[in-house]
Amino acid sequence: MSGRTVAEWVWYDTSTLAALARATLAPASALFGAAVARRNRMFDGVPAAAVLPALSVGNVTVGGTGKTPVASWFARQLAARGARPAIILRGYGDDEWRVHQLLTPRVPVVVGADRVHAMVQAQRQGADCAVLDDAFQHRRAHRVADVVLVNVDRFRMPARLLPAGPYRERLSALRRATAVVLTRKAAADEAVARAEAVIREEAPQAAVAIVRLLPQAVQRVPSAGADAIPVSENAETAEPLGWLRHRRLLLTTAIADPDAFERQLIATGMQLVRHVRFPDHHAFSDAEIARLVDEARRGDGVLCTLKDAVKLGPRWPREAPPLWYVSQTLVVDRGAEVLERECDRVLAARDATVPTVG
Repeated sequence: MSGRTVAEWVWYDTSTLAALARATLAPASALFGAAVARRNRMFDGVPAAAVLPALSVGNVTVGGTGKTPVASWFARQLAARGARPAIILRGYGDDEWRVHQLLTPRVPVVVGADRVHAMVQAQRQGADCAVLDDAFQHRRAHRVADVVLVNVDRFRMPARLLPAGPYRERLSALRRATAVVLTRKAAADEAVARAEAVIREEAPQAAVAIVRLLPQAVQRVPSAGADAIPVSENAETAEPLGWLRHRRLLLTTAIADPDAFERQLIATGMQLVRHVRFPDHHAFSDAEIARLVDEARRGDGVLCTLKDAVKLGPRWPREAPPLWYVSQTLVVDRGAEVLERECDRVLAARDATVPTVG
């Protein structure tokens, strides 16, 4: 399967065998859908626990939509407008919270499966609002803004529920959202238009914005034991994206959508030695790092994502070929006013709850 997980093969492969696997799993998907519907009915009409004015960033699929950079972006916007946000997340693996700390170093990050309890902790630390990373299905926590991301690069119809497809909920769940954000890395404009048409049909009342996650610069990761922060978004060793042209690099990823990332890099003119893929949030073993180091000697080094760099950097051998990661930036293609309005919801709720002096 060329590094693809079994789940990815079942969900996205176009072969007859994969289609047969999806058909075989259809009864299980039906049972999953019934369980999700029953759970949602339990929450419908039940007041959620309100601790801080919160903006939720979530999705209806399993990973790969860009929640971490989008959540960090919202946190920066709120902070720039005078708020004191905290980022709340469950903390899958050992990468997400580290990435947030790098992207938003002045914003506290609180990790906890119970988002309500985590917001209580954030409030005690001085936060007056919160950004909930991956909380669309965590309905116990009240939110004043519910932003749901849809990854255009992996958008497929029909929308099959787990385990036959990647969907946690049916697309009709988007009707709970206050805004839907279409994210893309390498998807063409035509794919964006098709996805938007489906979203507007499923959730006609939801405001829609479109953003791109674009590679911005190439950052050098110091080797293990170096007298510096292992990973930095503002390192002096950063190179412009054009530096990748004609470089022979081994690519390694442990992310939910490695295909789109690979297409972005190929478009720069980089010469791909090989793409070594691991499951999302993968914890690299010593043996796996050793194999990456050995294979990297065939080229000019190793390239990964920031999400991978925070795990690989502290353990990358001094004598190994250089390790680099691509930093990404969020560009709003359309719907800036939609994103602004979601921030306004949080700030209005914050102003209504923050006590005045005198």
